[in-house]
Amino acid sequence: MQDTAASKAQQHTPMMAQYLKIKREHPEVLLFYRMGDFYELFYDDAKRAAKLLDITLTARGQSAGSPIPMAGVPYHSAESYLARLVRSGESVAICEQIGDPATSKGPVERRVVRIVTPGTLHDEALLDERRDNLLVALHRHGERWGIAWLELSSGRFAVLEVDGEADMQAEIHRLQPAELLAAETQDLPPALTERTGLRRQNDWHFDLETANRLLCDQFQVADLRGFGCTHLEVALVAAGVLIDYARDTQRSRLPHVNALNIESRDDAVVIDAASRRNLEIDINLGGSGDNTLASVLDTTTTPMGSRLLKRWLNRPLRDRAQVSARQAAVQLLLEQDDHLALREILSEVGDVERILARVALRSARPRDLARLRDALNALPQLQSALGAIEGDSALDDLARHIRPYPETAATLSQALIDNPPVVIRDGGVIREGFDAELDEYRGLAEHAGDYLVKLELRERERTGLAGLKVGYNRVHGYYIEIPRAQAREVPVDYIRRQTLKNAERFIIPELKEFEDKALSAKSRALAREKLLYEGLIETLNAELDALQATARALAALDVLCTFAERARSLDFVRPQLGETPGFEIIGGRHPVVEHVSQHPFVPNDLALDDARRMLVITGPNMGGKSTYMRQAALIALLAHTGSFVPAERAEIGPVDRIFTRIGSSDDLAGGRSTFMVEMTETASILHNATAESLVLMDEIGRGTSTFDGLSLAWASAEHLARARAFTLFATHYFEMTALAEQQETVANVHLTAAEHKEGIVFMHRVEEGPASQSYGLQVAQLAGVPQPVIARAREKLASLEQPPVAPAERGVAAHAAAPQQADLFAAPPHPLVEALESLDVDALTPRAALELLYEWKARQ
Repeated sequence: MQDTAASKAQQHTPMMAQYLKIKREHPEVLLFYRMGDFYELFYDDAKRAAKLLDITLTARGQSAGSPIPMAGVPYHSAESYLARLVRSGESVAICEQIGDPATSKGPVERRVVRIVTPGTLHDEALLDERRDNLLVALHRHGERWGIAWLELSSGRFAVLEVDGEADMQAEIHRLQPAELLAAETQDLPPALTERTGLRRQNDWHFDLETANRLLCDQFQVADLRGFGCTHLEVALVAAGVLIDYARDTQRSRLPHVNALNIESRDDAVVIDAASRRNLEIDINLGGSGDNTLASVLDTTTTPMGSRLLKRWLNRPLRDRAQVSARQAAVQLLLEQDDHLALREILSEVGDVERILARVALRSARPRDLARLRDALNALPQLQSALGAIEGDSALDDLARHIRPYPETAATLSQALIDNPPVVIRDGGVIREGFDAELDEYRGLAEHAGDYLVKLELRERERTGLAGLKVGYNRVHGYYIEIPRAQAREVPVDYIRRQTLKNAERFIIPELKEFEDKALSAKSRALAREKLLYEGLIETLNAELDALQATARALAALDVLCTFAERARSLDFVRPQLGETPGFEIIGGRHPVVEHVSQHPFVPNDLALDDARRMLVITGPNMGGKSTYMRQAALIALLAHTGSFVPAERAEIGPVDRIFTRIGSSDDLAGGRSTFMVEMTETASILHNATAESLVLMDEIGRGTSTFDGLSLAWASAEHLARARAFTLFATHYFEMTALAEQQETVANVHLTAAEHKEGIVFMHRVEEGPASQSYGLQVAQLAGVPQPVIARAREKLASLEQPPVAPAERGVAAHAAAPQQADLFAAPPHPLVEALESLDVDALTPRAALELLYEWKARQ
């Protein structure tokens, strides 16, 4: 409809012609068109917005002979509507009146001043204060992917290059972008094409020369060599697209985006997308933030500290020196018991990081500046507290940046009232006594009556005319009225303004000057106040770089103090960072399960070293295998963030990657079954695990037939053993326990349980050796399976446990006792090998080979 209307622009009213012209420039977004106290939407925009916002769809007369669908939202409450639209994935162009209605001929001039998109938010009301809101751009060249991301609400800007689609998806899963930019013709995996925030850009935007020019202009440099990124050409293309998009939406140069950070996959412990989901670092499997590692650790006192904590957890470092420095800082805070005092001061700081971004973008509101004032006033006390801490650690570097700004703090304190209004629009922000001119305007507006009374008394005394009165009317303004009989006695400075029947009205220079000021005092006061407010913004922008460095240091200090508080409250210990690969954890605990459980948590040990690299873990369902495995990964992750860990003692060697293959899920949209997803994740692990990787494998092979599943589980475990990856391999295939007899670096452990009156009691204790049985029927009974089904299952189990007499009765389930089955996979020499030597073994499928093994076993 809009295209049809646009083609008949000459038939539209001037107002609608102006709207349609602006709308043609922004066809893909909703247009908020300012009309008085409302933002109006027309045509298809109005229909879409009415549905999304549940507001009334009306009509505005006719234009070009047709009714105009219309919907609107009040200007003063637009933020709440914008928030709902952005959450639904929409973008909105804000079109404001920039002309003067008093002098405009025809419609007031309007212009789009900003485009609100999910990835470019910086308004406080539109953001989750404790989560990053990232705009990400992708570019591909061959097998190389360039990734750039920007958090407009803080100014953080970074790039990274990776090889292969899997690594790219892992990084996107880590970043969780609110909006993702990619070329129109770029093929993307289904997981990305289905994102609500995906924005396709014209291919011509993805050009290295253009990117270099845009980035040099953004940073005001001749070239990018000073950033150390010239070799990252694929990532720089993405960065250029991102900056161009952000500047276009904000109609601004983005002055707070003043650095480009370079990230490398080798700097961090790599965690792929599936492993990140399984570990539930800051998002649980249901998609919320409840019962995650971050939810247990996040007691930060500032929103920027909370966001930084999540970034640290999602990107554990391999740089041992940096991690050790963080741990040393936490240790000092605990030893000298300073973290509580520092946290109390930090609670007065607020979200300096995002306030400064709004200052740079000139969208900061009076309450932003008031919070910044309070933060700056807290810095001297914070600096003093930091200076009292003795010892070398990361705190020393933070203290250098957390410095006071006495002049800026004083200016804000003198300029702003204690509790300013939300917006500057109606004034009342600047404190009395800060500016003499503003005080004069306010005095004229607020105390005009007192002035006129005083003037009247003074003029009566000066002239000796007792009948003199000072008055005002809308037509003639202020005047001095004299009875006609006394009019000839007025002083020479009296100028006649109006003659009445019984009186004459005069004006004097002083009253004329007052009139000029008083009649425009309110508007002049508001204009002066806005000018002073802009001056405060300029003052802050002059120190923007230093203030941003202070904000980053405050966030880091908040995280370190939080690590100390959590260590004290949750009984965490400082892990030792070993130089040789391996894990020695005494009394390890799962931080989330322990935190949410209503029962005492049973701690367990873990020992992995060069001679013991794989544990085959058996035991009942619900016995704690997955918890035991996950807690090992979370302890390793925490150790590499600089946090203390939930254990009595822990020594963690170098870790390059953490892999998990836990749980079952399908990918119906991508056409992948549960088993296909399981095998895809397994393949990724088998291809990429190294001798410094930690691998968690839970119930591999259960998505297919028994023989296929067992064969795959056995072969996967053998491969990981040969790769010498540190592996926790949980399984219900008791045959797998025989692997320890063939591989020197493999050992068996099990989770304990005990039967009680045909029920089961879970001990959750890890002990050496394989489990003796799976307790499947007991767990089924505990889950509420009907008793007749349980009884029938016991009968069937008893028959299956008898020695097989026919091929139809064979199967792994018929050989549930581990000692009986272990010899099937014993190392040579073995009678099985001799019996099969005459066969073409290479031509056998794994299933056919197992059938032959059971055939031979049945004949013994």
